[in-house]
Amino acid sequence: MEVSLSNPAIRSARFTAPILLVLGAMNAWAAQRAEDYGSLSTALCLCVCAAGLFGEDLLQRGYRRDRAVLAHVAAHPGAATRHVARAVGMPERVVVRNFDRLTDDGLLVLVTDGETPALRSYRLAC
Repeated sequence: MEVSLSNPAIRSARFTAPILLVLGAMNAWAAQRAEDYGSLSTALCLCVCAAGLFGEDLLQRGYRRDRAVLAHVAAHPGAATRHVARAVGMPERVVVRNFDRLTDDGLLVLVTDGETPALRSYRLAC
């Protein structure tokens, strides 16, 4: 049996890390005031886990953006940066970072036709 999360469940996961961090910090403060070092260490572990979840969410967000840009370039080879940004709904500077990362990874190739840098276009590396 396969279990999958719905989009609202995935979106709500973004709130999990900050909530866990706040709960861990509040428990750490209360445990420190009560001089309960077992609870303090547990609360600090909760804070570290929450920080890890937050970092993982940021990393996955970058991968989702890369996938969206890569899929658009695959469907529209030679599309300019501005057009890709408009199509995927991201700021142009974010798309430029995605292009740089995908080009460095060897997934995209810069198409150079003597155009100005503002009109750069990309295609899949074959």
